[in-house]
Amino acid sequence: MAIDFLWDGGRPCLDLINTLRDRKTGHRELLRGPDELAEWLDGAGLLTPPLAVTDAHVEVARALRDAVDRLVLGEVRQSDVELVNEVAAVTPAPRRLAVEAENRLVVRAGIEHDPVAVGIGRVAADAIELLAGRSAIKICASADCGVRFEDRSPAGNRQWCSMSRCGNREKARQHYRRRR
Repeated sequence: MAIDFLWDGGRPCLDLINTLRDRKTGHRELLRGPDELAEWLDGAGLLTPPLAVTDAHVEVARALRDAVDRLVLGEVRQSDVELVNEVAAVTPAPRRLAVEAENRLVVRAGIEHDPVAVGIGRVAADAIELLAGRSAIKICASADCGVRFEDRSPAGNRQWCSMSRCGNREKARQHYRRRR
């Protein structure tokens, strides 16, 4: 069953934050289990199925999501910084040199990690890049949405997560109010 994930955040770490929906009117968890996390990782372009996603991966992804959300909103906690760094640390290492018998140099691939952990680690690395920059992170102005997104508009005045969803609904509400 396909889940209605949103890809309006502008980057993977914000799209992960948006897997907890309806923040303004209650919470709706989209990462309910391994199947949903596998579907999200595939949809985000981070990994392709089949994936051996476990409940532990889901816990890490949810914890990362919540930590990055707090950091994006300016709620800096040392424990969140440490979690983001720890999760990002499993991303593949670049090739490295090794010495074999008789001092012969060889090139080896980076350390192999669990591919699901690497996918989640890429999201953490994306969060580090986001938080290191000067990006304008906003929350959708719709009264019932709460989706986080990176405002890349030229004037820096984007209000809604998506014009096709919240923007059109809000414009229709304004039009209806004017007509009354």
